[in-house]
Amino acid sequence: MTSTAIRSNRVAPVADFGNVRAEFQALLSGCGVYDRSARAKITLTGGDRVRWLNGMVTNNIRDLAPGRGAYAFLLNPQGHILADLYAYNRGDSLMIDADQSQLEKLLSTFDHYIIMDDVEVANVSDKLTALGIAGPRVREVLRAAGFEISELEPLQFVDVPWQNVAVSVVRGDNPSVESYELWLSPDQVTVLRDALTKAGAAPVGTAALELLRIAAGIPRYGQDIRERDLPQETEQERALHFSKGCYIGQEIVERIRSRGNVHRKFTGFEIQGELPALVSKIQSDGRDIGEITSVASLPLAGGERAVALGYMRREVAAPGKQFQVGNTRLSLAALPFSKIFQGEKL
Repeated sequence: MTSTAIRSNRVAPVADFGNVRAEFQALLSGCGVYDRSARAKITLTGGDRVRWLNGMVTNNIRDLAPGRGAYAFLLNPQGHILADLYAYNRGDSLMIDADQSQLEKLLSTFDHYIIMDDVEVANVSDKLTALGIAGPRVREVLRAAGFEISELEPLQFVDVPWQNVAVSVVRGDNPSVESYELWLSPDQVTVLRDALTKAGAAPVGTAALELLRIAAGIPRYGQDIRERDLPQETEQERALHFSKGCYIGQEIVERIRSRGNVHRKFTGFEIQGELPALVSKIQSDGRDIGEITSVASLPLAGGERAVALGYMRREVAAPGKQFQVGNTRLSLAALPFSKIFQGEKL
């Protein structure tokens, strides 16, 4: 049984606070706080919830300990990616965290596959939202704001009382920068944001967050990951578990694993020249061998650094080899992009 009420009257997160360069710098060398209300929250309850979700997604939910989370894909029977999500074990329930743009697809897919299972699905995005906080000074800022938390591993969370407000502190999984999400009731967001800002966090908008995402080489569903893509093409091995048992699309994933690599892979590019348009075709010797899915000009100490994310055919993905998008030259780069997270200043 499912509950499919869609959250309404949501205010879009702020694009920037007047200085994207400074906001990006806060994430790299200080601490930034940002809106995460664009993330939907779905709860799963009922006695079959763990077994059922384990049979739906690509990662191991069966062995997920309370207080822990996992990143996973939801596939169709042909092995193509319908959505990406985080699943957290809250003890008496599972919490699904996904981009709001995927909410209706997730709810309808869940509804389709719940038949005789004891699983209740509820969209609680109107009751639970989040602020994000990231940067090298993030722990210092959290302590100054009154959060006393123990060491957390990526995708581990703890529920804490903060000024009589119930808050879940969730460690992020971006390996390039330490980050947390603070889940709480929407009516307490302003109070918490003000406290974090007073403690030293700089307000950060979605434009700087997008720069951080691309710099870290993290694909976004709907842009870098599409329904036509296969899990192994995305290079997101963290979403896959190869010994958990059956799930939707598992046969295709296992066939790819046993027979060898897929033909394409997600990768990074250094750009020399103008930024190419999204979905531009990458060429080598006059033939198409890849495509661009994200681009950014990163404001760094030595000047703007133009980079891109996209897909490349494996057989031509030789280190140091150059490619073209129109008059723009590209070269392959490892992800995350080097030096950006090694103390480089603006």
